[in-house]
Amino acid sequence: MYPEYLVAPMREELTNNGFEDMRTADAVQQAIKSEGTVFVVVNSVCGCAAANARPAARVAVQNEKHPDKMITVFAGMERDAVDAARNLMLPFPPSSPSMALFKDGKLVHMIERHQIEGRPAQMIADNLIGAFDQYC
Repeated sequence: MYPEYLVAPMREELTNNGFEDMRTADAVQQAIKSEGTVFVVVNSVCGCAAANARPAARVAVQNEKHPDKMITVFAGMERDAVDAARNLMLPFPPSSPSMALFKDGKLVHMIERHQIEGRPAQMIADNLIGAFDQYC
């Protein structure tokens, strides 16, 4: 686990923009399995990828069509919550950061770390916006 003082600003970058921080497996499962659309960001301290993932998520959720609920879990912190989210993202392997869109509890769109690394935030946001326009 990382010290909370280190991850707090990274959590807040999402929670200050409408994301709900999930810290238990039960909370994650209830949120994702609910009706409607749920956008999940697996947050990370990884500078090479997370530096673009968080800004992309913030931009994308400003789209006219956006998910009903936005949640985040933090890799390297609340293991049970992260594992619960990742189990619902199968068959995709665990990666952080990563982003997933669920509709009525079913995974409909996934962005893995390798699709985040080396890409500008706007490109990632455009990918998400396309999914939001289709499913939300």
